[in-house]
Amino acid sequence: MKRFGSLRRSKKRKEQDLLAEGRRQSEPPCLPVSGLSSSPTPPSTPTQAPSQSMLFPQEVHQSVPERLGRSLSSPPPDTGQRLSLPTSAKPSSSPIPYAFPLPQATSQPNFYGLFEGMLEKLELDDDGVAAEPDSDIYMRFMKSHSCYDIVPTSSKLVVFDTGLQVKKAFFALVANGVRAAPLWDSERQCFVGMLTITDFIIILHRYYKSPLVQIYELEDHKLETWREVYLQETFKPLVNISPESSIFDAVYSLIKNKIHRLPVIDPVTGNPLYILTHKRILKFLQLFVREMPKPAFMKQTLGELGIGTYKNIAFIHPDTPIIKALQIFVERRVSALPVVDVSGKVVDIYSKFDVINLAAEKTYNNLDITVTQALRHRWQYFEGVMQCHKLDTLETIVDRIVKAEVHRLVVVDDRSAIEGIVSLSDILQALVLSPADACREEGLLK
Repeated sequence: MKRFGSLRRSKKRKEQDLLAEGRRQSEPPCLPVSGLSSSPTPPSTPTQAPSQSMLFPQEVHQSVPERLGRSLSSPPPDTGQRLSLPTSAKPSSSPIPYAFPLPQATSQPNFYGLFEGMLEKLELDDDGVAAEPDSDIYMRFMKSHSCYDIVPTSSKLVVFDTGLQVKKAFFALVANGVRAAPLWDSERQCFVGMLTITDFIIILHRYYKSPLVQIYELEDHKLETWREVYLQETFKPLVNISPESSIFDAVYSLIKNKIHRLPVIDPVTGNPLYILTHKRILKFLQLFVREMPKPAFMKQTLGELGIGTYKNIAFIHPDTPIIKALQIFVERRVSALPVVDVSGKVVDIYSKFDVINLAAEKTYNNLDITVTQALRHRWQYFEGVMQCHKLDTLETIVDRIVKAEVHRLVVVDDRSAIEGIVSLSDILQALVLSPADACREEGLLK
């Protein structure tokens, strides 16, 4: 049994002193310490984005000196590592509607203990009291870090007004290389939902008749009209989370609500800061797994743990029409369909993200083509179906799915025949929520 206790205060003070010294060296004399005093002149609007869409800058809620101080640590790109900010670094109450470049720091002081700082709440301490079993260490790690810690230093966020035409909105998703966008209602002055590729699939599935009949609902409808039609019986408020909430709360919200994207919204300004996903959370956790004690279940196999889906697997064949694949997406509520040949071997995979290529290629008026024909227009380089076996350990599975940057692994046998699917939701459930449920049953967690 390992013991976990309080923070090592001396190391924390040293890191704070180094951070403060770096800020003093890098602050330009012309910038006020309290932040920005006026809004900059907005840049010209990108031609590829519709006029009703807005690009929100990342981390507009930080003051410039804090932003410069954080840039001195030079973390690896898109790793999720964050410096701990002082308690005074709260989101600004004045939203800044445009992004602009910040001055670059002239000095690069060395900061030690940045990586260890993310684990400081789980450090060993001889004077600590006995903690919970090691099986819940990932749960406690996520409870000890906020959603703000996982937000990258720089990212793109696209927002659509509900008055935008549906077709233009999906074209904008493709042009900006994003998979989802928050929806802003100008009349209600609030965010009312998310536009995702699932909406595109539902529209095509509902209104497609034949290649000879144009989908007028896609051509003419506005986002607000589509929401009124589709959500008239299933309306739900936008699920979002505060940047100060724990990552554990984010995982719980994603899995409980069966959603794949969770907007992080500043409760003070109402501005969206980032969109959290299962992939981002698992990548953040995997960065620190090697430095953390390994729970015993990480060495167990998929077969022993029973992680994944192994019954009634949804799949398609190479000659399956696209419209049939869309029907399966809607009815089965899955995010990807393995493509299986006549011998039962997995030869490809058709995901929801691949459907957006229909908008990119403007071929959505002919959904009678086969999956094989549609996959020839894949935009991204395809390395093949990411697979695993029931005898692979959970540690191997986590490492493989994070490195491959995919949303699921196809479980196959020795003949490459499909046996099941392991998704990011399944993995986070096993690493975080299942140990939390076990602790709750034992009375160790409220």
